[in-house]
Amino acid sequence: MRQFASFALDTSNECLWRNGIQIRIPPKPFAVLRYLVENPGRLVTHDELLDALWPETYVQPQVLRTYMLELRKVLGDDAGQPRFIQTQPKRGYRFVAPVVDREWSTGEVKTENAPQALKVVRIVDREEELGRLEEQARLAAAGERQVVFVSGAVGIGKTALVNEFCRQVTISIPADIATGHGAEGLGTKEDYYPVIEALNQLCASPAGDRACRILARIAPAWLPARAREREVSSSAALPLSPQRTRGDLCAALEETAQEFPLFLVFEDLHLADTCTLELISELSRRHTPAKLMVLATETLQAGATEHPLFALKQDLLIHRLCAQITMAPLDKKAVSELLRRELGQETPPALDSFVYQHSEGNPLFALALLNHLIAQQFLVCNGSNGGRWEQRSPFPEIEALVPNELAQLIVLQIERLSPKEQRILEAASLMSVAFPVWAVAAALGQDRAETEDACDQLARSSGLVHRAGHDDLPDGTRSDFYAFAHGLYREVLYQRQPAARRAQGHTRIAERLSEMFAGREENVAREIAMHYEAAGNWQRAAHALRSAARDAQQRRSYYGAAQLLEHALSVSENLSEMDRGYMKKEICVELKTIRVAMNETRG
Repeated sequence: MRQFASFALDTSNECLWRNGIQIRIPPKPFAVLRYLVENPGRLVTHDELLDALWPETYVQPQVLRTYMLELRKVLGDDAGQPRFIQTQPKRGYRFVAPVVDREWSTGEVKTENAPQALKVVRIVDREEELGRLEEQARLAAAGERQVVFVSGAVGIGKTALVNEFCRQVTISIPADIATGHGAEGLGTKEDYYPVIEALNQLCASPAGDRACRILARIAPAWLPARAREREVSSSAALPLSPQRTRGDLCAALEETAQEFPLFLVFEDLHLADTCTLELISELSRRHTPAKLMVLATETLQAGATEHPLFALKQDLLIHRLCAQITMAPLDKKAVSELLRRELGQETPPALDSFVYQHSEGNPLFALALLNHLIAQQFLVCNGSNGGRWEQRSPFPEIEALVPNELAQLIVLQIERLSPKEQRILEAASLMSVAFPVWAVAAALGQDRAETEDACDQLARSSGLVHRAGHDDLPDGTRSDFYAFAHGLYREVLYQRQPAARRAQGHTRIAERLSEMFAGREENVAREIAMHYEAAGNWQRAAHALRSAARDAQQRRSYYGAAQLLEHALSVSENLSEMDRGYMKKEICVELKTIRVAMNETRG
């Protein structure tokens, strides 16, 4: 047992403990963590990790970034201020926490004196989803093969749900569980990568001897290399098979699932190769009785119609050969419960609303925000008050609130898109969480119809945005509205742009607004001013605000006019000394007129 901070790495049982609570980690991320913990304090290069953990397989280094994000989520680590895993850019990783070898049972895991060690919670408010999975598992155990897709947004808790299901189901149903992961690749994906990973795990499990014998007899080409060596040493020879065939593997898996149920778990199936999808299709369509369940998680959104997984899933749903569980965001009450369990106490005032508002019910985002607030000391543990968590200072604005690990996760999603698609999303972020196509086209200086087609394509393929309606423009035409799947996506896209490009985009949008509402600029003067302010064009921002104030004055909305002019005064502070004096003098005269009118109205 290797201990670091409040964690204990159980290498014998391949699990992680925190304060006496077991945390389930998929095999590959656990192997990465184990290698780092066993080599503390020194730089472990990307090549060393890949060679150590994937000695017989070519894997893109991009995979390591995904696993590091998952480990940091489990450890509550911050890439910007790491307590455990430090990233050495373009080189590798270093485990920086002190590691101690201890001999103690999991029942004797002791907590540290400092209560900052947050309690790990398995899952919150997913009873309905767990119940459906348990029902599918019992059908599988009765000999009715099952294929189940668990769908949802990034961070919605798909892996947590599947891990909790596997933990619970094996208590009531003796079953073999083997897991494989879809892997993000920069080039061509390796055929059957998740399947091979699951077979390796199955053959290395306590029930592995029987599985190996069945594979050696029916599908020898699928036998993992280490198991192949063992089988060759214990028998005269293996039957020869020129290549891997899906039919052979299906038959072997079905025989393996005759005595005890076999659950094949495929994580991130949207990253898997086409051959793996074809195997799942074939497994679902065979009629041989088998106690077999295929459980797959996928991050595709409902509109991502061009991915081959979408076509497979739709076909299986139409023919009633699979089930789908779509995970929704947590409601405010569930987020409150998540935070309460994580902190081990009733939450400080305003924390629930703040985290729920900015996480939008996404569990990963909620916990990342909580850890960020703690790392930045907006929340502190008061030892003089019984070790309770308290709010030290007002919570920050959203611009300062995107935790590093979340930003990295979002950037990984963005970088899968083409440069043109990235520029479209960056231009969209200049508006708000919801954005009209005309504004994106204006910011990019391109044709609106072309931009509309590109936004529609993004909504169908990326899952980062979705159609939200349309807007009637002053010239009688319509412009579609889209919205980001989450407000944090918009913030990361906005912040990653060079300041000069942002300023240019804001200016173009403001100018386009003026053109669209020519003669009626006052109607959108606030919005025009907002874009000029964002672009740093203070002169034109103040002019737009004064125009809006005149419009408000004509409508006898004197209070609104006064607010606009006071805003214009604050904007004018950014002008040069000469321009500032002249501008402020004019605004003060206008304000005086407005206040006189206000007093007359009251009288």
